[in-house]
Amino acid sequence: MKCKQWLVLIAAVVAMWVSYSALASDEVVVYSARNEQLIKPLFDAYTKETGVEVKFVTGKAGSLMQRLKAEGENTPADLLITVDAGNLWQAANMGLLQTVLSEKLNQSIPEYLRDPENRWFGLSVRARTIVYNTDKLSDSDLSSYEDLAEPKWRGKLCLRTSKKVYNQSLVAMMIAEHGKPQTESIVKGWVANLATKPFSSDTKMMQAIAAGQCDVGIGNTYYFGRLEDKDPTIPLKLFWPNQQGSGVHVNISGGGVTQHAGNVKGAIALLEWLASEQAQNLFSDSNHEYPANAAVKPSAQVAAWGAFKANPLNVAKAGELQVEAVKLMDRAGYK
Repeated sequence: MKCKQWLVLIAAVVAMWVSYSALASDEVVVYSARNEQLIKPLFDAYTKETGVEVKFVTGKAGSLMQRLKAEGENTPADLLITVDAGNLWQAANMGLLQTVLSEKLNQSIPEYLRDPENRWFGLSVRARTIVYNTDKLSDSDLSSYEDLAEPKWRGKLCLRTSKKVYNQSLVAMMIAEHGKPQTESIVKGWVANLATKPFSSDTKMMQAIAAGQCDVGIGNTYYFGRLEDKDPTIPLKLFWPNQQGSGVHVNISGGGVTQHAGNVKGAIALLEWLASEQAQNLFSDSNHEYPANAAVKPSAQVAAWGAFKANPLNVAKAGELQVEAVKLMDRAGYK
């Protein structure tokens, strides 16, 4: 009798353990380089809709990638979300991400906004475009990124530091388009036209333009959106360059399933949901970005900035040529 009781007890414990394991396996663990306030509402919405819990850790992209590398097969992370295609390319190149076969993702995300080997996918789009002081310039004064290297802009240009990955990606994409010699000539022209030393952030750069310290600069659209939120009358406007040529430089925030994910199925399901029409507005609107899913319209505020032709070159080039871009900017004297 005692033996039967023990067997019943053991069976109950095993059943509880199996049940707990099944619940635990439903969890998705995310390492995210996007700030908590930008991603937590998304994960909360996903949990509310599906019942799947999402645990996440936030940090700098480089630190999260090094953590994944150090953890190896023991990592708890199922999904990596980060900003800039250069970072995503680097994560894939380090062997931290695995190939994902998903018809939903392929249909939702345009080819130029995802890894050619399907190891990462864009989830939101940010344009790095020209911003100018409306008290000093108008659209008719501007044309292209390359034109900002011309002598007529001497002492009128502001830029963010070359140390930031956003500018490294911009120059990398220009190398892919123009080659190194022409791109280096352009960057040298930018440096010669600087009104002051490069700024530590796009926000500070745009504030300097608004204050009249310079007339024009290059920055990410969502920083403009944040300033516009604080002061709708700020004398700044976005300009879409290269519309008669290659188009506006765009970049992404995106994600990929980690190489040693314990819950691959759950990670893919979350990634597909983030790329879906129902989630894209929430994902992009939280930071004044553009949806990566072409079927989804941007917010009214972002749409008011006007439509533009984006450069269709695959954003993976931002990572492939990042090292060359850094070397080129250093040679050109761009600090």
